[in-house]
Amino acid sequence: MIYVDKVTKNSYINREISWLQFNARVLQEAADETVPLIDRLRFLGIFSNNLDEFFKVRYATVKRIAQSGKTGKSVLGGANAKDLLEDITEIVIKQQAESLEILSAIEKKLEEENIFVRNENEISPSQSEYIKSYFIQKVSPALVTIILNELDAFPELRDSAAYLAIKMVLKEETKPSGIRKYFGVGNSKERLRYALIEIPRTVERFVVLPNEGDKNYIIMLDDLIRYNLSNIFTIFDYESISAHMIKITRDAELDIDSDLSKSFIEKISSSVKGRSSSEPVRFVYDKEIDKDTLKFLLNKMGIDNTDSIIPGGRYHNRRDYMDFPSLGRQDLLYKTYPALPIKGLSLEGSILEKIAAKDYLQFAPYHTFSYVVRFLREAALDPKVKSVKITVYRLAKLSDVASSLINAVKNGKSVTVQIELQARFDEEANIRYAEQLQSEGVNLIFGVPGLKVHSKICVIEREEGDKIKRYGFVSTGNFNESTAKIYTDYTLFTSNQAILKEVNKVFDFFETNYKINRYKHLIVSPHYTKSAFTKLIDNEIANAKAGKPAYIKLKMNSLTSYKMVDKLYEASRAGVKIQMIVRGICCLIPGVEGMSENIEAISIVDKFLEHPRLYIFGNGGDPKVYISSADWMTRNIDYRVEVSCPIYDQEIKQELLDNFEIGWSDNVKARVFSEKQNNAYRRNNKPKVRSQFAMYDYYLKKQVNS
Repeated sequence: MIYVDKVTKNSYINREISWLQFNARVLQEAADETVPLIDRLRFLGIFSNNLDEFFKVRYATVKRIAQSGKTGKSVLGGANAKDLLEDITEIVIKQQAESLEILSAIEKKLEEENIFVRNENEISPSQSEYIKSYFIQKVSPALVTIILNELDAFPELRDSAAYLAIKMVLKEETKPSGIRKYFGVGNSKERLRYALIEIPRTVERFVVLPNEGDKNYIIMLDDLIRYNLSNIFTIFDYESISAHMIKITRDAELDIDSDLSKSFIEKISSSVKGRSSSEPVRFVYDKEIDKDTLKFLLNKMGIDNTDSIIPGGRYHNRRDYMDFPSLGRQDLLYKTYPALPIKGLSLEGSILEKIAAKDYLQFAPYHTFSYVVRFLREAALDPKVKSVKITVYRLAKLSDVASSLINAVKNGKSVTVQIELQARFDEEANIRYAEQLQSEGVNLIFGVPGLKVHSKICVIEREEGDKIKRYGFVSTGNFNESTAKIYTDYTLFTSNQAILKEVNKVFDFFETNYKINRYKHLIVSPHYTKSAFTKLIDNEIANAKAGKPAYIKLKMNSLTSYKMVDKLYEASRAGVKIQMIVRGICCLIPGVEGMSENIEAISIVDKFLEHPRLYIFGNGGDPKVYISSADWMTRNIDYRVEVSCPIYDQEIKQELLDNFEIGWSDNVKARVFSEKQNNAYRRNNKPKVRSQFAMYDYYLKKQVNS
């Protein structure tokens, strides 16, 4: 679906539609029979989790625009908000249906591997005893069951929680007595009882049953509960009972109040809690549910046709497939490769001493993330280190980074942490970390009013003789040792005093944000990113017009800024050759004559999540190379604090140029962006290159040749 902006006459792919096309690429991985079987299930989980977040944020935003009575065309790339909601629902229904077909095909393949997912009607006598015992001991204490008929108000359903909607038909009795008299059993309508059972999140979704011979059996928690309905509703004398799953997704945008008496932590905490009662944006139900049950639920919840009502399969919250049990079957999972050391940088001895001599680049997960933790551990212990400053966006559940910072405080260092409390869906975790760090004596900064802090930076100050020397790192990703195993990201370790002086200026801006600093080296949002990258593009345009070689190579997560898209169109028309690797949303349409014929764009979706931002400009033969925390999205450019860092070390610069070429040569997992939006795989007659595997080989060879 392409919308044309009537003002600029330039065409854009709508952001929301492009996002759904990205999720379709995730679904392609689940369908790909060359992907290991259990990993295919996990891609289905990622697809489902992505879709939940899409409805909480993007669909909710479009819905707000539609409800305001505005078209939203200026911010939706020419799309009308109301029409767009209908287009989204139509696409999602088709994708959901496709995902169910894929799931069915995977389950058949699992059975060929002697792995059987059983429902409540396929249980053997020996499994029955195990299931009943498991239910009584682990599930029953965690269940929340609500009888709906007698309630004056429908209960507030939790966002993205899965519920079993229960319909009971009670037995007739000519002389109601006891419990049936209490519940008013009479005519057929009065004999209907409705209830809800919330699927507990504290119990594993997949329950592994005892093996039978060489066969492995798994039952989903939903079906285990279905098997025990008679135990749950024992006080009701019913002639029939049915259970169908439903799920509601709510608007996840934070509405932060302006009460000056509250701390920022209190405001964010209150706003996060408010999500539980925010407006529904999607209702998903088992398409086999009885019509009267569905009508009852929709009426009680006040959901109408303006909401996205999605018929689905028997099971919702398929994001849980991300944690599908491996059952010890490593042959059904991607082979794991050990994370490599950085050439020339040992984890033994002083890491600061090494960085003092030259810059080093860490590329996780090909390199071990341990260098970041090792850097902070050494800073915490080194008597000469006086201060540590770091930004925090998303931390691991059990964070070595956080413990290292607390360790530094206990050793008398001045530790400043800028923690972003509005990191979407990590707000509660960051609030807990903020309270913990604050209680340990860490100086916390809660960002800049009106701006999210998304930069990934750290600087320490060390006393050397009678001078203070800075050491630090700038990254494209979060300082999170868990996600560093599956997200690809760059981290530059440096003692370049000019760069680190400017990193320190960014921290100054956090505390005195009325003062706008100037930067010679870093490119910093929100004040300079758009103008700096525009100037770099203009330089390539000038070179092209002068008949000189001119090129731009871009790697990012998403491209949604229409102003940056227009600038790239301008560069294309001037003859600048542009290559783009964009994992997610891409509002630019490449390869259109007279507009973008000099632009090519691909997306790589594979084993790891492609996360780094890498920006390369030909610069007349002396390439300018930047790593960055910022995508070319309006929010990153204008409404966040972001840092793009130049690469001056020639060896690292060449390494990054090599990295881009490896990604660009992918003809196995690369999909081509085009006007058709069909996610076609790039295929050619060249030797097969699967870039993520080739990247590991590239760094492995570096070790061998060192």
